Amino acid sequence: MKLYFAANACSLSPHIVLRELNLPFELIRVNNKTKKTAHGHDFLVINPKGYVAALELDDGALLTEGPAIVQYLADLKPEANLAPANGTWERTRLQEWLNFISSEIHAGLSPLFNATIPDAVKTIFKDKLFKRLDQISSDLDQHDYLLGAQFGVADAYLFTVLRWTGLFSIDLGHWPSILTYMKRVGGRASVRAALEAEDVAQVA
Repeated sequence: MKLYFAANACSLSPHIVLRELNLPFELIRVNNKTKKTAHGHDFLVINPKGYVAALELDDGALLTEGPAIVQYLADLKPEANLAPANGTWERTRLQEWLNFISSEIHAGLSPLFNATIPDAVKTIFKDKLFKRLDQISSDLDQHDYLLGAQFGVADAYLFTVLRWTGLFSIDLGHWPSILTYMKRVGGRASVRAALEAEDVAQVA
């Protein structure tokens, strides 16, 4: 398998999952500005959507969208318990979390990367985001990970996007359980290895 990634992008999530599962894969860096891979190939030919993450299977099939990729990977090694079994209530709860992270946290942070948006508008986005972080904090007050005691693919995704908060002077110390969670996830060997391979700094 080949994982196409960009540093500090959401592709860190499937990268962590690949390392959690000890699956063999090739990591290929993509320049988000030029849309060229580290091998000089046109990434738009590989993935016409033009963004990471993208997972190329050994048969040449391409899978995009992080929540789909991490579930596919988890199902390759169900014994690792990174995702509940398909068809169960617990799997539906996982999908609930993945959708929440995608639509409320990932999408809530994304506009803040746009330097042309006025500060007043960014404040509106942040206020909404903070309400969502309140909800996450309430859950993490009760258990170590999103689905309970077991680290899973939703945690890899949430950790990935919450790392961006530091870019926008959002202090996760306002949510102690989230800050503790970030340190807990950040201490995992898979996470440290993925960050090192992508040559990005560990979360503060």
